[in-house]
Order: sequence, then C-alpha cells, then structure tokens
Amino acid sequence: MLSVRTQRDQRLGPLVLLLVFGGHVVSGTESSDYSEAEVLPDSFPSAPAEPLPEFLLEPEDAFIVKNRPVQLRCRASPATQIYFKCNGEWVNQNDHVTRESLDQITGLVVREVDISVSRTQVEELFGLEDYWCQCVAWSSAGTTKSNRAYVRIAYLRKNFEQEPLGREVRLEQEVLLQCRPPEGMPAAEVDWLKNEDVIDPSQDSNFLITIDHDLIIKQARLLDTANYTCVARNVVAKRRSSTATLIVYVSGGWSSWTEWSQCNAQCGRGWQRRTRSCTNPAPLNGGAFCEGPPFQRVTCTSLCPVDGGWTEWAKWSACGTECTHWRSRECQAPPPRNGGKHCSGSMMESKNCTEGLCTRNKKISIEHASHPLAPGMGVAVYAGLVVALVLCVILALCVGVLAYRRRRRHLHGDITDSSSALTTAFHPGNYKPPRQDNPHPLHPSAPPDLTATAGAFRGPLFSLQHGVNDSPHKIPMTTSPLLDPLPSLKIKVYNSSTLSSLELPTDMGPGDGEILSLKSVGTVGRERDFHSHTLSREPGLSTSATLGNLGGRLTIPNTGVSLLVPPGTIPQGKFYEMYLIINKWDKTTLPSEGSQTVLSPVVSCGPSGMLLNRPVVLTLPHCAQLDTPTPDWTLTLKTQTHQGAWEEVLTVGEETLSSPCYLQLEEECCHVLMEQLGTYGLVGQSCPPQPACKRLQLALFAPRAPCLSLDYSLRIYCIHDTPHALKEVMDLERSLGGVLLEDPKPLLFKDSYHNLRLSIHDIPHTHWRSKLLAKYQEIPFYHIWSGSQRPLHCTFSLERGSLAVSQLTCKICVRQVEGEGQIFQLLTDIQETLPPHSPLPSGGSCLPSSQVGPYAFRLPDSIRQKICASLDAPSARGCDWRLLARSLGFDRYLNYFATKPSPTGVLLDLWEACHQGDADLVSLATALEEMGKSEVLVVMTTDGDC
Repeated sequence: MLSVRTQRDQRLGPLVLLLVFGGHVVSGTESSDYSEAEVLPDSFPSAPAEPLPEFLLEPEDAFIVKNRPVQLRCRASPATQIYFKCNGEWVNQNDHVTRESLDQITGLVVREVDISVSRTQVEELFGLEDYWCQCVAWSSAGTTKSNRAYVRIAYLRKNFEQEPLGREVRLEQEVLLQCRPPEGMPAAEVDWLKNEDVIDPSQDSNFLITIDHDLIIKQARLLDTANYTCVARNVVAKRRSSTATLIVYVSGGWSSWTEWSQCNAQCGRGWQRRTRSCTNPAPLNGGAFCEGPPFQRVTCTSLCPVDGGWTEWAKWSACGTECTHWRSRECQAPPPRNGGKHCSGSMMESKNCTEGLCTRNKKISIEHASHPLAPGMGVAVYAGLVVALVLCVILALCVGVLAYRRRRRHLHGDITDSSSALTTAFHPGNYKPPRQDNPHPLHPSAPPDLTATAGAFRGPLFSLQHGVNDSPHKIPMTTSPLLDPLPSLKIKVYNSSTLSSLELPTDMGPGDGEILSLKSVGTVGRERDFHSHTLSREPGLSTSATLGNLGGRLTIPNTGVSLLVPPGTIPQGKFYEMYLIINKWDKTTLPSEGSQTVLSPVVSCGPSGMLLNRPVVLTLPHCAQLDTPTPDWTLTLKTQTHQGAWEEVLTVGEETLSSPCYLQLEEECCHVLMEQLGTYGLVGQSCPPQPACKRLQLALFAPRAPCLSLDYSLRIYCIHDTPHALKEVMDLERSLGGVLLEDPKPLLFKDSYHNLRLSIHDIPHTHWRSKLLAKYQEIPFYHIWSGSQRPLHCTFSLERGSLAVSQLTCKICVRQVEGEGQIFQLLTDIQETLPPHSPLPSGGSCLPSSQVGPYAFRLPDSIRQKICASLDAPSARGCDWRLLARSLGFDRYLNYFATKPSPTGVLLDLWEACHQGDADLVSLATALEEMGKSEVLVVMTTDGDC
C-alpha cells in the first residue's frame, strides 16, 4: 500500500489524499482539516523522504490570571510548518511566532511556534466546552497533531463553604476540625495554621489532614490548645477562614484519701476526718471539678481520762514502841485510768498515839529518879484518859445517827430537783438520781453522755405527768402549794453543743404536758439529727415553727418550697419545733449521678426522727419540661442518709406497695406525700428515644448606674426555671451591685450534648468596643445539664470611647447549638438610674412563712370529717374515694391511698398542698357534685365559704 500526502500552499487549503491500492486510485477530502482541493504532481516517490513530525514540546494547560494573557508553545521535528488550531478554528498566521533550528545530531529541522491567548478570547467562547488549542505539524511524510491544551480563567471565591468551629474537648479525645475551601479555578490547596504556624503532619504525627482538607488531631494534648485557621490558596489569591479556638480541658480527679485524723474530742464522742484533693489531675481549662465530697467524717469515741481518788484511811495501827501509830490509804477510788492524774498527797500518815504523854512520861521518869512521884498521881492521869475516850465514842455515834436520818429523809424526798428533769427521759418515773456526795455515781468512770443515752428513747423529752408507779404519799407537782406562786416552770437543758430553754406554762392541760424542742440537739429518735449540725439556716432559705396536733404549714417565701403538716399528724399533747431548709449548692452533695440531672432544689425538713401519724406533703418546684405528648423523662425522688449518701426513694411510674412515698407531678412543681422527714431532691434523665428538655431562665444584669468608668460589663445567667434559682441569683447580684435590665427569658435546653452559645451583635463601634476576642462564648453542655456548677453565667466586657458616651444599644443572642435560643434587645442609658426589676417568681406568693393550726388550711375540719365519713367506706357503685381521686387527678397509683386508714383524708391533704395559693373550694365542690354527693355539698355550703 502506498500513501502520499502533500503540503498545501500558504493559504492552508484542503488536502486531497490519493490512496493507490493495486493500481486503483481512490481520492478523498479530509473535510475536518481542509476546505479546498489542490492539484497533485504527476509522480510520487516510492517512499517518504523523511519521517512524520514528532513533537518535542506540546502545549500545556494554562490559566489566565486577572487580565494577563497566557503563552502556548509547541516544538516538533522534522517539521516544515507548525500551526495552532483553537476550538476547531485555525489561528491566524500573523499571530504565530515561529523559530527554526537544525538538530546537530540528526540534521533534521526543528521548528518552534508560540501563540498568545487573551482573556477576551476565552470569554467570547460560547458553549459547554472549555477553550482549547492544539498544534498541527507538517513534513513531507504527513501531519501530526499534539494533545489539546485547555485555557481557563483563574478565580477563587471569597467565602468558605465550611469553616472550622471552636470546641472544648477532654484530654486524649480525638478532634475533627472541618474545612471546605471556597470554589476556585484551579482548585484551591489547603494549609492549616496553628497559632499562625503551618501544621506539617510529617513533623507531628498527631496531626492528620484528610483528602477533604479536614484536620484530625488523633489525641488531644494540652499543647494542642490553640487557635486554628484554614488557609486556601491558588494562583489567583489566598483566603483565610475564621479562627477556631480549640480548648483541651482536663477534668479533675481525686487524690488518695489521707489518713484519718485524731479524734477531735479528748473525752467522749467526737469526729474523725480524712480528706482528699481534686489534684489527680487538677481540673484545667474549664474541666469539670471532681464529683463527690472532698472529706469524710465518722464518729469516734475517746476514753475519758479518770483521775485517781484515795480510798478511806485504814484503821490506825497499834501504838509502837516509839509512841506512834500508822494508817494508810490507796489510790484506788477510782484508780487513775486513760492518762488521768494520780492522787496527790501521801499514802501513809503517822502521829503520836499518846497525845505526847509518852514523851512526858519519859521526862517524869527521869525526874522521878531524883524526885519521887507523889502517891496517887498516876492513877488520876489514866482515869482522865479513859473518860476522854468514852466521850469521843459517844459524840461519834450521835453524828452518825444524825447523818443517817438526814440521808434517809433526802432519799425519800417528794419533789424532784431540776437536775432530774434531764434524766426523766431516760429512766423510769420513780427513779431518783444520786446526790452529788454519793461516792458511787451512775457512771464512776465518765460523765454521762446524754446524746449517747438518747439512743433508746423514742418518746418526748420532758414528762411532768405522774407515773403509775409513783408512791401514793408523794405530793403532786401540779397541785403543790409550793408551785402556786410561780407563773411558769422553766427547765434549762445543757449539752455539749447547744444551750436551750423550754418554758412550760402552768396552765397547760393534762394533754399538753410533753414538748419537744429542736434546740435540744440529739434527743429525737435513735440517732442524732444529721442535718442539725451540717445545715445552715440562712435568711430567706429556711423557716421553722412549733407545731402540735392541729398541724400547720411551713413556707419559704418566693421559692415555691413548702411543707404541709395535716391535722392529727403529730400525736395529741406533743409539740415539735419543725423546720424547712433549702440547702445551698456549695454546701451539699448533689443527688445526681451519671446522666441524671438535678431538677429541684435540695430541701431538708425535720426533725428527721419524729414519728408521724399520717403523711405530710412536701412541695418542690422543678424545671422539667413535661408538656410533650410522649413521656421523655425518667423522674426519681432521692433522699440523703445520715452518712451523706443518696438513695432512691421511688421512680415515677414504678411504684409498688413497698414504696414509702407518693409523688404528684405538675408542670412546674411536685408534691411528695411522705411519712419520714429528711433531705429530698428530684432528679431525672432522658427516656429514649426522645431527648428530654429542661426549662431554663436567662437573666441579664448590668452594673448599677451611674457608671463612672470606661469599662462596662453585661452578665447573663443561665439558671433553672424555678423561683428559688432566680431568687438566689437576684440576691447574688444585689450583693455585687448589679441590676436586672429586663425580665428573664425562658429557654428549653435539650439533652443533646450541644453547648450553650452566647454572642453579642450590633455594637455601635464608633463609641463602644468589645473586649471579647472570639466571636462568641460557650457554656459546656455538661455544666448546665448536671447542675453541679451554680450559678452559671457569661460576661461581655465592653469599653466606651469616652465618659460622655452614655447610650448603649446592642443585641445579645443566646442559643443552644442546634437548638432553641433567645435574643435580648438592649437599649439603655448607663448614666440613668433606673428602678431595678424585681420580678416575683412564679409560685412565690406572699404567703407567710409559717401558719399554725386551722388558719393554715382552706378546708374547715368539720367539712373534712364529713367528706371522709362519706367517701372512706367502699361503694358498690364506685362512688367513693377512688372516684374522688380520679376527679382530682390523683389516681396515678391508687394503692398508696388504699393502704391508709383514711384514704379520703390523705387525698384532701394533697388537694390542700396543690391549691395552697388558690384553694377556693370550687374545684373540690365541682368534683363532689360530679360524684353526686349532694349531702356533702350541703355541708360545704352551710359551713364553708365556697
């Protein structure tokens, strides 16, 4: 086969191809490259004189930066001509720059051609295909085409498709910082900066940059706390993303416990402590503080030192030859023990046994040797001694008889002295305490420990009534003429920790003779009241009152916390000083653990050892969001033991017959029916699959005007949506000189592990400057959800240009990441003194702190008794207390009420607690009317004020 190609003239016309196959000539037109035919020579060579052109340099893709044209170049050998074709059209010959040379080795002609492509040429192209060019080279053997080279306009957009976001991560956690660079041509290359230094994964293997330009930190280290920036660049420009601040925090860990300290009491009962510190490791960069108490305390008992005491002197020894006799005593009454002092004084005593006569006789005998004794003188001396001895014996017998009679009269005395008032609580009524001069006290080795003895006492402390075993000849104290002139009897009780006084009126009836005072610590129940030593009664967080059989109500104003003590709860004739205390968060261990969150204040009511005849009702506000159609909370009531640990009392919806309490849940509070006083708190956790929500409040505070400094700060608190939490923050800001700028805003905080983000916007930069370096601040999710850190707040520090600037306008946005949010529109004059906002918390009515007797209840006792008599008995038609429970909405667990002697009475107690602010009897009357209890309605209309 023979193929022949000829070169066209300078006008680049079409080329006619003649193919000769076995003497046949076939002609064709290569329409894609040529448009005209040309007459071929008469003869052809049998073989090409030179090879086809070969490209030594082909044109490469290029980018037009701004308005600068690009140069395309190609080189071929051997080549007689080289031309560019762009987008299917030949480039004008005048636009070519041609250079020709000779290859020294092969001797072939080397031809090189350049063209210039402008931005205008590229922009004038219409269609989906990019602008392209290629070279076509000719030789005597034929043509050769190069690869296509594409010419594009280079650019780089300004905005990143995704910027990295700042985070707070724990130590050794894997971190992913995402970055999507702006769109560009050519595609942008991405570098990561750490504090403005380029990150090189080859130098630090802890960093990894993915193919999608994300930065992965395999294990977060403390040194990885820095500002990270994503940088995108190409031939046109370089773009920087916003800076993402990465904070690597360390949650605290407890050190080992120290050794137990020595008992703080040198004698009797005391305490031992051991401590630990949150230093293993210490929390860093906002990490969570260690959970649990930093110290433990246990009781201890130290043996009291007993000083030695002398026994009675022994009898005198026989008179010795030296006219002396001896007697001895021992330090055994009692012997010194536990480091007590030894007896002071001598163990032996001696004296002349003849009152000096023995010495005188010696002298007389000496004189008698020279002067003989008168007759009868010795007999008179011995007779006088005998008479003196007889008189001494008679006198001793008289003294002994008088002492014995006086002792007998005192032991059978009829009126108990004041010291016996203490012991009547621990001994039978006819027991008399020993006198001070009794050589054998009740506990010869140690003084009596009243708090330890109280362990077996379950009744009242003081009893002034007659015992059944009293002797019939005793004079009754209440009718004795010795007590008639006294207006009252005051008994003072002393112990190691308190000094209290209890006054008993003389006109008390026989049923009111027993009173228990909380001030006398350690006398109620089998153990001491744990909270009487650990709980502080601060103003506004506690209340107390002395209640008896008529009952009453304790209310801590503006907190939503109250305790209802129904009539008959306290036994007839007894009075208790009852208290209600809200525990401060920094002075108590929180009941939450794991994924649980605290939903109510921790409240103590007591005294914790008192016996109750019927349940009391404790009302606690909570911040759980309960208006969802499906239950998304698992709510648990917990109580604190005397050792400080928390135990579950009941889980709502999982009650059994052994459950000691009943919990009535409302949207903003809960009411707990209980028969054991103590410390309680409500906790909760999300119930899958729906995440639960807590109701929070956002409160904005600023310094009280006028402001005399250039600096100005705005504080935003994130608190539980309960009256107590808002009251606590208001009191704190009042002490700091802050003022509430506007009413708090509600926020639903979801259990989604997303932080709370706060940012400030629209600051007039001509007069004000924000000192915040980052775009926003964040409160970690765990700090809010656990409720272990209170109160949580963020501060925005501003600086004004001059003291003349007084107007401040801005917006503060608070929202949970991927959740709900609120916006504060602030317009204030910092020099104008405004009256502070004092919103009355919901549930914080103006009820008095304590109400005693019938005044504490809306339902009169006569109506209560008739309703109970009508509904307690079971009815065949079901029109009994069960229907009343359903009508009032108290039917979640009816078995609790069924175990009570009067189910209706307990239901009415719960109704009183639920309607303490608006108990107008209408709701109760409506329920009774629906039940058809017309006879009870008549009683309510007659006796009540419905």
